[in-house]
Amino acid sequence: MAPSIPALRAQLNRTVGSVAFVDSNTPEQQTRYISDLRDALKDTPGVFAESRYGAEIRLSVRGSNLTRDFHNRGLELLQDGIPMTFADGAGDTYSIDPHYYRAVEVYKGGNGLTYGASTLGGAINFVSPTAYTAISPNYLNLEGGSFETIRGQAQASRIIGNFDVLLNGSFTHSLGFRGHEKSDYTLINGNAGYRFSNNLETRMYFGYYNTHQQLPGTLTLSQIAADPRLSLPPFVESFGTYNGNYINPASGDWAFSGNQGRYQQNYRVANKTTYVTDFGQFDVSSWYIGQYLYHPIFVVIQQNTNNWGVTPRFTSKHELLGHKNEVIAGARVWGENGSDKWWTNFNGTIANPYGLSDRPTLFNSFGAPPFGNVIGAGFPGWSWNSLSQFGFNNGNNACGFVNYAIAQDCPLVPFVPVGQNPQLRNNTINAFNVEFYGEDRFHLTKNLIAMVGLKYISDRRATAALGGIPFEPLAGSASKTYHGLMPKFGLMWQATPDIQVFSDVTLSRDVPDFIDLTQTLFAPRPPWLPNSEGLFGFQMNNLKAQKAWTGEIGTRGKYDRFAWDFTYYYANIWDELLKFNTNPASGTVSVTRNAPNTVHQGIELGGSVEVLRDLQGEGAGDVLKIAQIWNMNLYAFNGDPTYGNNWLPAIPRNVLRTTVSYNTREGLYIAPQVDWVPSGAYVDYANTLRAPGYALIGLQAGWKMTNGLELYLDARNLGNVHYVSDVISVANAARPPFTIATGLYDWVPGNPQAFYPGNGASVYGGVKYRF
Repeated sequence: MAPSIPALRAQLNRTVGSVAFVDSNTPEQQTRYISDLRDALKDTPGVFAESRYGAEIRLSVRGSNLTRDFHNRGLELLQDGIPMTFADGAGDTYSIDPHYYRAVEVYKGGNGLTYGASTLGGAINFVSPTAYTAISPNYLNLEGGSFETIRGQAQASRIIGNFDVLLNGSFTHSLGFRGHEKSDYTLINGNAGYRFSNNLETRMYFGYYNTHQQLPGTLTLSQIAADPRLSLPPFVESFGTYNGNYINPASGDWAFSGNQGRYQQNYRVANKTTYVTDFGQFDVSSWYIGQYLYHPIFVVIQQNTNNWGVTPRFTSKHELLGHKNEVIAGARVWGENGSDKWWTNFNGTIANPYGLSDRPTLFNSFGAPPFGNVIGAGFPGWSWNSLSQFGFNNGNNACGFVNYAIAQDCPLVPFVPVGQNPQLRNNTINAFNVEFYGEDRFHLTKNLIAMVGLKYISDRRATAALGGIPFEPLAGSASKTYHGLMPKFGLMWQATPDIQVFSDVTLSRDVPDFIDLTQTLFAPRPPWLPNSEGLFGFQMNNLKAQKAWTGEIGTRGKYDRFAWDFTYYYANIWDELLKFNTNPASGTVSVTRNAPNTVHQGIELGGSVEVLRDLQGEGAGDVLKIAQIWNMNLYAFNGDPTYGNNWLPAIPRNVLRTTVSYNTREGLYIAPQVDWVPSGAYVDYANTLRAPGYALIGLQAGWKMTNGLELYLDARNLGNVHYVSDVISVANAARPPFTIATGLYDWVPGNPQAFYPGNGASVYGGVKYRF
């Protein structure tokens, strides 16, 4: 019952709103080294995807997750309509193998309601191949190139009576463009289905994803101009005295760095059972995702989480009052639970290099491990010493003291010397969502469709501190439930069988995830001690859900030699979840706050024209085509009390991509291309500093032979341009925070270490065999 690729595309285009479809079996995709989702989606209008390192990218639609400098929020990721995003709304792209999927469906903004998504960005649905839709029963792929990159993939599928099965496995190894950027990924996907009858089918999906990723960190603009391959503490491994580019060089023998990385294992199993009747189609999907994460950053984060859910969905095409009518209705009940533990990071390990200590006081303990006082001792903020101070102070603050408190004077909890336990956090997290959604598409006339939709959410977020450790001696818990109704209205005119014009208005709602709610949350406080917001007891960060009314108008279609996809959108946002980092060089946490009112508007344009046909002679079938992508992103504050009408940081105002391709019927494909960002993104909310613009030249070429063999070459950044691919947002680049303990600013004014350099010149090639 899995629809064919043409049927999937036709089904997607019945959406009353802006959508996009990516077919993996095209020359553009097959002659490209697809290392991450940017490579898979960079020809898609409306999708901003830019690499940071390895498979870590900034993925945004219409400014979703705008200033989050890691992972994903505000854009649901689905596999075959089943959530891959965690129940709290967070997610990453490490579990997505872009080589595996047969197609990708992009539902921009409110159009994600098709599968129950109601976030600002919408949803991206990755469609798995089955034995019925796979390009070939057997597939082998070997690729390699710059930075000691090698990638292998194997896929096999079989149909045995009413049973079918497909298995896909891939591995990737690369040292990366920069120092401390080594990647090793093992990704296994598959599915098996059984048809009980023409009306009933069930399909199991399974996946295993193993990630080993080093983090190279950020640089200043001057460092990128001089050497973009550089990686500095706290991201790299470092022992002893550090005399590098850090603004406050370490002294002494205890300035250990973080050796930062992301190491995780994910397991996923899902089922979709489909029953078709004369009236409509019933799908019941269920899923489980288990994740173990070991994540040394400014601390070592260790998490074990479980995500699960069930989603019934009904779709129908029938007549109502003598008119065609289409209905989508569904529900989602899904949850997440797990442990969230933080430890002091000793060069990427959970360790206490100094053993036990019976010195419970921080005051005047210069040079006495592990309490070598950061005040005047010269340890940089990323060192183990500074972090142990952080945890020690945290435990004292929980007792109502500050900095120099003698722990035995705390009457609330027995004090355990810090040297006995490097653990900083001992928490649990729990999310539970109940959601209902529906959409109706009523054909007013043969060519005019009216759409109305509605979604209700009740999303609970809860966390608890278990206590019992020196840095978090008190237990406590907090929870918050977010409710909301999100309506949707729209019209679509089918001007011709190949041309559509649409307009719609949607209310979206983005619920904060656990990163937003607990990132700066530490030990519970005694009942009589308020936190920085004046609240008593154990509290999560006081954040509202982000709400936005988004209107869009657009058209998609083709006529003769021309094809286009154009949308203009305008989103009026309340309580946008914006993040900023107090010191990007330290690798420490960012802070999330609600902005009162912001505006996101822009243009999403993708177009192409077949300039010349049959160059080799009449009926030859060769084509010379020009394709253009233009994403205009105009995101700004709206009368903000601090920043007025300043531009929002993180995403460039204009992103363009031009491709000139020549394709023959015999399988030859050549495509030079230019990626152009006229002016880079602002790095700060004060608009004092922005990344420079850039233009990159690349070339793709491939040859698809009749015997199933395919060869390709992908050359990138042929000019070896030093450029900025992404940024970390700060409040004001020209006015860095001043740290009293060190007597120094956190960065040189106007020169924060907040930029990710893009890759230099590189060449990749591959051989594929289908049989």
